Amino acid sequence: MISRRALMLGALALGVPVPRAGRGQAVPDTPEAMIAEAEARARRPYRAPPRALIAPFDALDYDSYRGVRPKPGRAADLELGQPFRADLLPPGWLFDKRVEIALPGHDTAFAPDMFSYDRRLVRPPDPDAEMSDMGFSGLRLRTPLNAPDVWDEVLVLQGASYFRALARDTVYGLSARALALGTGGAAPEEFPHTEAIRVFSVNDTVYFGCLIVSPRASAALIVTLQPGEVTRMDCALHLFARETLADAGIAPLTSMFQHNALGPARIDDFRPSVHDSDLLMVENGAGEQLWRPLANPAQLQISAFQDASPRGFGLVQSPTRFEAFKDAEAAYHRRPSAWVRPVGDWGAGAVMLVEIPTRDEFADNIVAFWRPDAPLAPGGHVFRYTLDWLPPGLDALSIEAYPLQLARMASGVEPNHRAGRLFVLDFTPRAGDLPDPLPQVKFAPIEGAQIEGIARYPLAGTGLMRLSFILTPEDDSRTAELRLTLEGQNGEPMAPVWLHRWTRTQTGGV
Repeated sequence: MISRRALMLGALALGVPVPRAGRGQAVPDTPEAMIAEAEARARRPYRAPPRALIAPFDALDYDSYRGVRPKPGRAADLELGQPFRADLLPPGWLFDKRVEIALPGHDTAFAPDMFSYDRRLVRPPDPDAEMSDMGFSGLRLRTPLNAPDVWDEVLVLQGASYFRALARDTVYGLSARALALGTGGAAPEEFPHTEAIRVFSVNDTVYFGCLIVSPRASAALIVTLQPGEVTRMDCALHLFARETLADAGIAPLTSMFQHNALGPARIDDFRPSVHDSDLLMVENGAGEQLWRPLANPAQLQISAFQDASPRGFGLVQSPTRFEAFKDAEAAYHRRPSAWVRPVGDWGAGAVMLVEIPTRDEFADNIVAFWRPDAPLAPGGHVFRYTLDWLPPGLDALSIEAYPLQLARMASGVEPNHRAGRLFVLDFTPRAGDLPDPLPQVKFAPIEGAQIEGIARYPLAGTGLMRLSFILTPEDDSRTAELRLTLEGQNGEPMAPVWLHRWTRTQTGGV
C-alpha cells in the first residue's frame, strides 16, 4: 500500500499543490479521520484555542475589518472545480480564534499578502512579521446561484460554529450552528468553536467537514452542500461528550424578530415589520403541524414543544412582499427560511424555542433547536438530518398541505373591552374556494384567561376567511398559552395548529 507520506512527496515532485493548513495541527484529510479526531479530542482534557492575532488583526473593529479583503487568486476566488469557488476569510474583530482550512489543490497556509488593506481603514501589517500561526476566521463558498456568469455567495462558515446559506434569489438572514450547549439555561452559554474546515471533494456538490471543539464536548459535522432554488445540506453531527450533557441543542437555528402586526407595541418604527423569521413551525411525530408566531417579549421566555420522533422543524419567513416590511435596504422580504428534517428516529425530546427581548434589529434574539429528553452520556452520539434553506413564503415548504393556510396575523387592544386584546387571523385556501360550511373553531382550555367574541366569516372581495377573538386575561395572570384548531365537519384538521403565548407587558397592559 502507498503511504500518505509517499503520496504527498510524489505530488510535490509533480508540482501538484498539496492542501496545507499552516503550522497548527494538520486538518484531518478524510471524513473518517475527522470523526476519529473529534473522538480523540473528547478523551483528552479540553485546551482553549490560543489567541494568536498580531497587528493589525488584533485591533480590528467593525469598520477596519471591512478594510481587509481577500485577494483574488490568493485568498479569494480559489477554484474548487466546477461549479464552486472559495474565499478564505481574514481573522480579527469578532473572530479571534484560529480556523485551519484545507482545500483540494490549494496551499492554505496563512500569509498577510493573501489580503489587501484599505489604508483609510487599517494599517497594513509589518511585512517581516511572523503570521503563519494565525489561521483564518472562516470559509465562504461561491457558485453561479442566480446567473450563469456570476459567482454568488452560497455558504459562509464563520464565528463559533455558526454558518449561513442562501437559496436562489434570497439574501442573508437567519443562521444555523453545528451545536448549541447551555442555550437558554441559567449558566452562561457555552459556544463550541470550529477549529478546522476541510473540503473533501467537489462535483455538483461540495462535501466538507468541520472539526468542533468545546469544554464539554467535541464534534465533527460532515456535510454535503447542494445549492439551488432550495439549497440543501445533508448533515451528520458526530458528537462526543466529555461529560453528561443535559442541555445539548441539536440542529440549532438562530434568527431575529423585532416586531410585526402582532407586536410588541413598545417598538416605534416606520416599517410595519422587522424580522428575519416570524414563525416557528413544527411537524411533530403525531402528524400535527404547529405554527407558533415568534415574539419579542418583555422578558426572556423559553418554550418546549414535547415530541417523539419529530418529522421536522424550522424558522420561517412567511411574508414575501416588499409592502410587508417597506425596507428597500434590508430586503427582509427576500430572507430565507430554514427547515430541519431528522433522518432516522431522534426519539423523545422537545423542540425548544428561546425568545430574547431586543430593542433593535442588529442582534439575533431567536433560537430554535432539538433537545433530547435523555441527557447525552459521555461518549459518541450521531444525529443525521437535512437542512434546507428555502425561499421565503409558506409555499416553499414541502410539508403536508392543509385546506387552509394562515395569510396574516395581527393583534391590538380592543377599545370597547375593559381588559381584552383582539386577535385577527386571516386564512386563505390553498386551492379553490373557502370550504362551505366554514370550519369549526376550537380552543384548548386556557389557564388564567378567557376567550370571548369568536367570529369567523368570509372577508368580502379577498377570498380569505377572517377569524377574530378577544383574549381576556385574569387580573393576576402574567402569561397565557393559546392553542387554536380549525376542524371540518368530521373533525378533520383544516389548518395547522396555531399556538401563541400571551405575556403581560412590564407596564401591566395586555
